[in-house]
Amino acid sequence: MAPTALVSNPANKTLTKQDVVKKDKKPADPKPQSETPLQAICYGGTLPGIPTPPTFASHRLWALSHTTALFRHWARCGYTLGMSGHISVRDPEFPSLFWTNPLAVHFGLLRVSDLLLLADTPDAASPLHGRILAGNRLGRPANKAGWAIHAAVHRARADVNAVCHAHTPYGKVWAATGRRLAMVDQDVCGFDGDALAYYEEYGGVVLGKKGGEGEAIARALGARGKGAVLANHGLLAVGGTVDEAGFLFGLLERSCRVQVELGRVVGAEGGTRVVGREEARFNFEMASTPETLYWEFQPDYDYEVAMSHDRFVDVGEEDLEVRL
Repeated sequence: MAPTALVSNPANKTLTKQDVVKKDKKPADPKPQSETPLQAICYGGTLPGIPTPPTFASHRLWALSHTTALFRHWARCGYTLGMSGHISVRDPEFPSLFWTNPLAVHFGLLRVSDLLLLADTPDAASPLHGRILAGNRLGRPANKAGWAIHAAVHRARADVNAVCHAHTPYGKVWAATGRRLAMVDQDVCGFDGDALAYYEEYGGVVLGKKGGEGEAIARALGARGKGAVLANHGLLAVGGTVDEAGFLFGLLERSCRVQVELGRVVGAEGGTRVVGREEARFNFEMASTPETLYWEFQPDYDYEVAMSHDRFVDVGEEDLEVRL
């Protein structure tokens, strides 16, 4: 039988709304009447919008399947580095809970049943705060530093349903320069303006003596940030779906690589062409809607499904029902 995701209560405590907040399932918003950027880019037809699974259980399976595929994509991209790196996705039914990867499991081996559900309750003194509530087929702990970052971002940004963070090669190189990414090509314009934040106060491993590093990263990201360069650390990206966050993370890593390589080409004294201000903003507005960014990841999702023969989805909807 497939592993269950039913929540256990480690403190044998009657849960209240103060412990976990439940969200009502609402119908999807009506389609806009004007042409969207996604529709504008389509010729001879149009791609559909972001799926809206009808139940919490089906939404949960859909989100976790895409999260697992993203981890496997990261493995192909070479984003693994020991135990570092994590992706989180907010539970669709209980917004104060989020799913993430277990510690010390290779991204390329993860299955849906391996992901674990963590609680970030309103009351930090609650016995459930930071506890593993469900999933976790392998019985591994979560990454405590990862929990501190992801919980803080989810708490600060109600619009963010997914957070990606890893210590990628070019992200770390760029994070050590203290420089801003320039709008030197069409793709990097996805981080135009305040869409890209810079956290410049490196306080050591998030569990360091100073404390509050997760909250400081969330503050640096701000209300509109889609990505962040973390000084002497790595990269972070967020999104309304894990697909959006995952694509943006890959785009940010590639943008760092392009500018590192560009520096080698032009040298210290060379000049660089940049995209005009008006054009950069137009590019951002066309390429940065949630629907467009969701679809940007679908080719990679389909590839992972084909390469794994869909084996990473090892549970059904009934196994992912969360009962509190």
